[in-house]
Amino acid sequence: MSLARTPYDGSAIPFTIGLRPLDPAEWIEIDDRLVDHLDQKERLYASAHETVFAAEPSTRAAQREVLDLLTEHLTTRHPELYRKNDGVIEIVPAGRKVALTDRPDTPLLIASRLVQEDLVLMRRDEKGWRLAAAALCFPSSWSLSEKFSRTLDEIHAPVPGFSAGTRSATLIARMFDNLRVAQPVERLNWSLQEDDRLHHPRSKGQRDAGISAEEGGLLGKDLLAGTFIRVERQTLRRLPVSGDILFTIRIHLDPLRRLASHPDGARLAASLADQLGALSDAQIAYKGIAENRLALIDVLSAIAERRALNASA
Repeated sequence: MSLARTPYDGSAIPFTIGLRPLDPAEWIEIDDRLVDHLDQKERLYASAHETVFAAEPSTRAAQREVLDLLTEHLTTRHPELYRKNDGVIEIVPAGRKVALTDRPDTPLLIASRLVQEDLVLMRRDEKGWRLAAAALCFPSSWSLSEKFSRTLDEIHAPVPGFSAGTRSATLIARMFDNLRVAQPVERLNWSLQEDDRLHHPRSKGQRDAGISAEEGGLLGKDLLAGTFIRVERQTLRRLPVSGDILFTIRIHLDPLRRLASHPDGARLAASLADQLGALSDAQIAYKGIAENRLALIDVLSAIAERRALNASA
């Protein structure tokens, strides 16, 4: 029983930038949930379009650049899954054909309909890098409407240690400025949530109140049965023509209980418990689990102890 991504194993430190070079051939992740994720996107675009898509009119050419780059990558890297013919791309496992023309849809929206990743276009002006367009169906506890057209400093203002003037904010801006077309980068982070929803928005008001997008959250639940580990794989890639940066976000969700049966569950559970214990009060509040930190650590420690005993028996 495998876990696709485990940044909580000690390979990544929470609330650090943690960028590493990305092989362009591994830019987009595709797994056996492709069809399900694409279907969820279609439902969201039909029912909640204004909450999951936004774009400044001046970004249309850059959006087209994203679509062309993505189409070339998919049909070259995954020809068994994606086939292009006469302005149409076929997603073979989904039995679906997507027209690559940009009417009535915008190019970024078309691109989003091809992959499990969310797509965010960042553009620089005199104020710095800002979020200029996004197809964001699966947000991790944030709201597109609150971040649209905002600068990096404004976007990261609620994140402990990343607000304007901090060392991390300066490093991020420098990294965006210096990102090379030939060398995309990636990073991983994790959070915990109370269900297996990919679409997990959270407004500033909800965050300030310390509650999740749905009532209840983790408090009072069976934490082992009702908690899910949410991992974000993020990539940054500078577009060669516009100079804009495409930020992709791929979500992996695993039930916490999977650690109890995973071959490496003892180490993974112990490491996640250690990371929870090491987070500051501000960081744990930002992750929305302040009320559950100690209980979660107990659950994870128990998993680690049981797995270790089973391994030694």
